[in-house]
Amino acid sequence: QVQLVQSGGGLVQAGGSLRLSCVASGRTFSRLAMGWFRQAPGKEREFVAAISGTGGRTLYADSVRGRFTISRDNAKNTVYLQMNSMKPEDTAAYYCAADPGRWATASDKGNEYDFWGQGTQVTVSS
Repeated sequence: QVQLVQSGGGLVQAGGSLRLSCVASGRTFSRLAMGWFRQAPGKEREFVAAISGTGGRTLYADSVRGRFTISRDNAKNTVYLQMNSMKPEDTAAYYCAADPGRWATASDKGNEYDFWGQGTQVTVSS
């Protein structure tokens, strides 16, 4: 089992920045690919960003590329999502997820992630 505990999030004005964190426990962190997903009210969950176990591979949704950065600190068992130049359409509940099966890659498919964080709300005001 992998436990994921998220922190960060909140309310920010358009153009501002926020950083989300997700601490993992229960498995060797470097053997987990990690991803961030989000879900807005009335919408399906969508992929945001992913990173391989070593951090050597990253993947971004087109909607956030160039504004968001995913990173990880394997010594702290933590994955981060730095969100800059935020837009109202970034408003959603954000979830981190862990994939122990494909730790060498980074996937944008939610059904490939076995463990999920509790979610944290991000609201961007215009």
